[in-house]
This record gives sequence, structure tokens and C-alpha cells, in this order.
Amino acid sequence: MKHLPSLWFLIAVGALGSAPVSAERADRSKPMHVEADALRYDDVKQTSIFSGHVVLTKGSIVIRGSKIEVRQDAQGYQFGSVSSEPPKLAFFRQKREGVDEFIEGEADSIEYDGRADAVRFANNAQLRRYRGAVLSDEFTGGLIVYNNTTEVFTIDGAPARANAGAPPPGRVRAMLTPKPQGEPAAAASGPAPVLRPALTLGGEKQ
Repeated sequence: MKHLPSLWFLIAVGALGSAPVSAERADRSKPMHVEADALRYDDVKQTSIFSGHVVLTKGSIVIRGSKIEVRQDAQGYQFGSVSSEPPKLAFFRQKREGVDEFIEGEADSIEYDGRADAVRFANNAQLRRYRGAVLSDEFTGGLIVYNNTTEVFTIDGAPARANAGAPPPGRVRAMLTPKPQGEPAAAASGPAPVLRPALTLGGEKQ
């Protein structure tokens, strides 16, 4: 049986159609700094494995987890794989381009792709947008992919979980706050992007 997104979710995501989520573009060229309890570095494979209370920063990007594996390809693009130590979640935060807003997310595991300029939050995924220090929008699901290049994020519904208060299987949850009147629009080089839901919910094709 196909799982279709509920009407309220389509309306909610559609309401964000004029709100860009472009990340700070300068972050792409900034150096990566990492602090951890231990490091294993392989110069031939260009990989570094940091473990124990790891904190990674790259421009406005902040990533935290119990273990982070970082590698760099021949073109200089950097990739990071972050894992958490339950009950804690891995953490990601980045400033939006041209405005005092931040995108913040948590999950059991996080993957950062420097080439595609995208972040993938897997299992117990949460994504939040802050205007200054005030929480504006919040989303939860099983899988969230935030793509800075296309300025689109997608959400797959969470699988069934035993703990109380967890989202129903195949569903996402969203909390949306209206944009304050008179707030200047974010700087953009092209048409305003359209935020849209994922093509699957609960892992099944629509």
C-alpha cells in the first residue's frame, strides 16, 4: 500500500515556498578544524578518524559527535561521517546566507558531502531553523537531507518506534512560524527556491 503525504503537510511545506534556505556560501572554502580525544590519520587515503567528544568547525558550520571520519578527495572536497553515542544525538549547525538565521539538526548519524554541499541526517532526525536565537521552524522524521546547492530539503517519515511520543510510522512532523512582517528577504542570486517534501514516506514510493 502506498503512503501519501497528508494534506496538512503539503500545505505546511508549500507555505515555505518563498523562504530560501541557502547556507553560508563562504563555508565551502573555509578550513576545517577538529578537536577530539584521539585521532587516527592515514596520509595515503587522506582520511582522519577522530573519536571522543569530537567538535568540528568549518566557517559557520559546527558538527559534534562521538566519532567523526573525515576524508578529502583529489579535487580537495571534504566529506564527513558523524556518529553519536546513545542516548546523545550527533549535531550539525550552519548559518544561512545573508540573514541572521541558522539551520540546526540532530540525528543518530550525520553525513556531510562537501562536493554536493549537502547534509544527511539519518534516524531520529530533527531539523530546526532559528531566526537569531528564536526557534522558527522544526521538522522531525526518519531521514532528512538538506541540500545547500539546490536549496531544497527532503524528509522521509520515521519508522515505527517503541518509545512513547515517537512519530507514527511513515509520518513526519512540522512546526512552522509565520515570517515576521517587514523582515527583509534573504539575498539570492536567482529565483526563490521551493522547499518540497520527499518523494517517499516510510521508505515506500508514492
